[in-house]
Amino acid sequence: MRLSDIVRLSLNNLSHRGLRSWLTILGIVIGVASVVGILSMSAGMQQSVSSRLGSLGADILTVNLGGGRAFGMGFGGGPDMGERVRAASSTSATESQNLTTKDVAAIKSVQGVKFVNGIVSGRATVTYLTESASVTVEGVDTLAWPQMTTETLDSGRLLSTGDQNAIVIGYGIANTMFKQLLTLNSQLNVGGTTFKIVGILAQSGSQTDRTIYMPAAAARLIVSDVRADQFSSIQVKVADVNALNETMTAIEQRLLVTRHVTASTKDFTITSVQAMQATISSVMDTLNLFLGGIAAISLLVGAIGIANTMFMSVMERTRQIGTLKALGTTSFEIMKLFLFESAMIGLIGGLLGLFLGFIASGMISELGIRMMGLGGAGGMSGTLITPQLMAFAVGFSVVIGAVSGLIPAKQAADLLPIEALRYE
Repeated sequence: MRLSDIVRLSLNNLSHRGLRSWLTILGIVIGVASVVGILSMSAGMQQSVSSRLGSLGADILTVNLGGGRAFGMGFGGGPDMGERVRAASSTSATESQNLTTKDVAAIKSVQGVKFVNGIVSGRATVTYLTESASVTVEGVDTLAWPQMTTETLDSGRLLSTGDQNAIVIGYGIANTMFKQLLTLNSQLNVGGTTFKIVGILAQSGSQTDRTIYMPAAAARLIVSDVRADQFSSIQVKVADVNALNETMTAIEQRLLVTRHVTASTKDFTITSVQAMQATISSVMDTLNLFLGGIAAISLLVGAIGIANTMFMSVMERTRQIGTLKALGTTSFEIMKLFLFESAMIGLIGGLLGLFLGFIASGMISELGIRMMGLGGAGGMSGTLITPQLMAFAVGFSVVIGAVSGLIPAKQAADLLPIEALRYE
């Protein structure tokens, strides 16, 4: 029997079983769609997080308050990071000392450190004309921040040495927060003090869009609970990214000495973008494995459906099998015929499931983005369906189909021609 004959007979048998074939295919469709939907959304989220962390700069370290607690930086460059640290530290003033100018000086003295940016973070009320809103305020070192930030400008300039009542605002504050758009050189009241807008950042789709950057000295007058010599966090730019770990260790040792603490009583944490990326990737991989395993249960149910359909097909086509064998068809060719049918069910189910999974994941992702407000330029990406995922989904469904039909195919191949022809 030629391959073309096997294909023709298989397709003819599938079409004659009509509703039963489509119900069997539906089981594979649901399974593949579940796997593709979950893995594509997870991959899209992982890519988005990695992209945002990567945009922060691989050569940036962050010193936060709190031993053994790694506070992550905000995706848009860390505007809400210091605020979380400050809030955590303010819950118990006796837990640990604050980060101070002495810590900044100690870090600057470490070999391999290029720039140090002491950050003062908090919330403030911003007023423009008759409208008010709450925003994140980020007080920065005007000398170091322009050299360290990865944010891009939509218009204007960054802060520079000598700026006092000058601010750089996020895209959302300038374009969507108030009825009237804010432009360069506009006067904006922040926390009761009037500032001049000298720069507007490009849209990022993150917290940065609702952040105001100003000199650290000005921020201390606006943000409560931060004294003249204190910082919410400290950002460090290393000279050589290849020596990042060595520089991090040197900074830690220096701070242990200057803050008079030991490794067991350490009251600060140093984090890096690379470490955060590795941790997130590990967590996402574990989550993918767990969710993929749950979705794969649907494929198992679909495989059982294929096996059941093929067993029924063997029973219904016993006389046909006997006729084919009487005409000289070998047992191996009979087996190939049934294996091809079951694999075809898997292939059709895989292709339809891939298409359905793409649509479902896109709809769910879009709904989640709208509900969480993560859209916009640089916002959370929706789904990521890679060629590898597509090939895996379709290939795995074909394998599932073929394996499910293996036993029924073997049963059909083992039928004796005489017994098969006598079957009613």
